[in-house]
Amino acid sequence: MRRIALYAAIGFFLVPGAVKAQFESFQDSVVQLYGVVMTADSLRGLPGVSIIVKGSGRGTISNYQGVFSIVVLKGDEIEFTSVGFKPKLTRIPRELEGKAFSVIQLMVTDTVYLPASIIKPRPTREQFERDFVNTPVPDDQIEVARQNTDMAKRRILAQSMPRDGRESMNYNLARNAARYYSNGQTPPMNIMNPFAWSEFVKAWKRGDFKKK
Repeated sequence: MRRIALYAAIGFFLVPGAVKAQFESFQDSVVQLYGVVMTADSLRGLPGVSIIVKGSGRGTISNYQGVFSIVVLKGDEIEFTSVGFKPKLTRIPRELEGKAFSVIQLMVTDTVYLPASIIKPRPTREQFERDFVNTPVPDDQIEVARQNTDMAKRRILAQSMPRDGRESMNYNLARNAARYYSNGQTPPMNIMNPFAWSEFVKAWKRGDFKKK
């Protein structure tokens, strides 16, 4: 117990000293960064430039004269960005003496090449009338519906469409009735039956014998 009390007493006196030394080290690394941002071609103060400390989420913007001021740490990387200019990166020296650091940051214009646009004169009245008459007009919904309900088109679609549920059921019932009628005996031959030939022709036109 005496040993534990001794360790506690020693820690009580040592911990404040360690915290104080750490705070003094942190305080020594704090730097006040200030300066002005200008254009590289005309040395004009650039307002609204974003000054961001990378990796910390802290930053500021330059005023209407391009002047800024921000608290940073030694060794921080400062990024300057503005619309229409190339981004710039500045590092605060770790071996900096003192608590202030000034910088004059020049921003270079970022040139963007847009695709060429061809401007043509307005057409004459004769050209407009010719193009207006010859321009194909897409069919509206009424015209599309009229074409879909055309008799010839409906006939073509009916030949290519399979039977629905009712037609399949009636066809199977008719086949079963014919098979049950001659159950146990030789089925009758309908080669000479005109009604059978009529049904055969109708089935052939409907496409009943096509491979599904």
